[in-house]
Amino acid sequence: MSKGPIGIFDSGYGGLTVLKEITARLPQYKYIYLGDNARSPYGTRSFDTVYQYTLQCVQWFFKQGCPLVILACNTASAKALRTIQQNDLPKAGSGKRVLGVIRPTSEVIGQYSQTRHIGILGTSGTVQSGSYLIEIEKFFPGTKVYQQACPMWVPLVENNEHLTPGADYFIQKDIAALLSQSSKIDTVLLGCTHYPLLLNKIKQYLPPQTTILSQGKIVADSLADYLQRHTEIEKNCMQGGAPDFYTTDDAADFNAKAAIFYQQPVQAKHLAL
Repeated sequence: MSKGPIGIFDSGYGGLTVLKEITARLPQYKYIYLGDNARSPYGTRSFDTVYQYTLQCVQWFFKQGCPLVILACNTASAKALRTIQQNDLPKAGSGKRVLGVIRPTSEVIGQYSQTRHIGILGTSGTVQSGSYLIEIEKFFPGTKVYQQACPMWVPLVENNEHLTPGADYFIQKDIAALLSQSSKIDTVLLGCTHYPLLLNKIKQYLPPQTTILSQGKIVADSLADYLQRHTEIEKNCMQGGAPDFYTTDDAADFNAKAAIFYQQPVQAKHLAL
């Protein structure tokens, strides 16, 4: 099998916060990023729709020669990953892998909580899937997990309204709803890759001693460990070169907004799926 780049997928821009951490942790590899902006957001869509969209994008990555694809999207990880791994990967041939962001986070999140009461802030799709409840219970049995859907947070970020006073209303309301479920919550996961851009405002409405976890660094560390353990995959990962960026929507619009997430200029190409 010839070598190929590592694929990083998101329904839009949020996965760029993960890619940023991955490239910092593992700069030696070649990466290719795809944002399915034309069909985002995924958070309010049905399981089957998210699965179909995600599978289509994963298959595109495979056609680009990627041996490994990271679903840097909580909704896609929650609604599509398991089906793709069980039903579609066997058809893709040996040497192909698809990983998500929920399991790596669930493997370590319990280490940060003293009270074993953990809060999850996520999209409606991620919350409805119950994926975090299932996965965290596997690794940290008996831990209490409380979820709160934040349907307005992604639109606020993608419309560059996340730093405005208007954003505070929704952030405060959703955090209050999460905290009302338990006074013992001491660790809160930002269960959407857009949410790190709201971090400063989120901090204002959580108790000061609360541990707030973003996923980028956790996923990057998990990927480094995975490649070390799975040399049969690592040997097929191309090295060298700057990341390539693609979007299913307008490239100029993507470039302007992507820089907010990636914190450096991005030059994407349009992809018609």
